[in-house]
Amino acid sequence: PTGTVSANALSVSVASLSSLSVYLLPLIALMLAFPALVGELERGTLLLLLTYPVARWQIVVGKFTGHLAILLLAVGVGYGVPALVTGFRGEGAWVGWEGYLAMMGSSVLLGAAFIALGYVVSASVRERATAAGLAIAVWLVFVVLYDIGLLGLLLADTDQRISPGLFSGLMLVNPTDAYRIFNLMGSDGASMVAGLAGLADQVRLGSALPLAVILLWVVAPLAAATAIFYRREV
Repeated sequence: PTGTVSANALSVSVASLSSLSVYLLPLIALMLAFPALVGELERGTLLLLLTYPVARWQIVVGKFTGHLAILLLAVGVGYGVPALVTGFRGEGAWVGWEGYLAMMGSSVLLGAAFIALGYVVSASVRERATAAGLAIAVWLVFVVLYDIGLLGLLLADTDQRISPGLFSGLMLVNPTDAYRIFNLMGSDGASMVAGLAGLADQVRLGSALPLAVILLWVVAPLAAATAIFYRREV
C-alpha cells in the first residue's frame, strides 16, 4: 500500500525550529538585555547619559529598539536563509511559507518579550553579576520549571479534572508556551508533525490570542522596567 504525507518541508521546519527557538531565543534575549541599564551604572556612564536632554523612558525604549534590531537581524538571517534554500529545491517547496513567516515573526515577538523581562532585571539591581544570575533564573522559570510544574499537575490529576481547554489556558499564561501553541497548533501541517493534531482539533484558540499574550509580555515588562528606572537613584 502507498500513501502521501501532507506535511511539507516548511511545516517540518516550523515544528523543529519552534521547538529549538523556545529554548534558545529567550536565553539569547536575556543575555542581550540584562546589562542594558546596570552595565551603564557599573561603568559610571549612566550618570553621563542622564545629563543629555532625553527622558528616561527614551533611554529604555532606545536600548530596547537596538536590541530588538539585533534579534530581528539574527532571526531574519538564521531562519530566512534556510527557508530560501528549501524553497528553491523544487516544485511545491514553497507550500507552507505563510506558517514559516508567522513562525519568524512570532520568534521576534518572543525574543522581544524576554528582552523586556531582561530590562526589568537590569533596572532592579545594582550589580551586573546579580543581574546575570537573575536573568538565568528568569529563563529557568519560564522555559523549564513552569512546564515541569504543568507536567506534575497533570500527573497528579488522577481524576482527570483538567480539561484540554483549562490546560491550554494554563499554557497561555507563559509566553514560551503561547509561542508553542501559536506555531505548533496554529497550522495543520505543523501540528501533525509535532504530534499535536488531536489536541489542536479539541482546542481551537486561534492565532490572535497566543500572539496577544506574547505582546502583553512585551508591553507590561517594558512599562515596569521604565517605571523602576524612573524611581532609581543614580
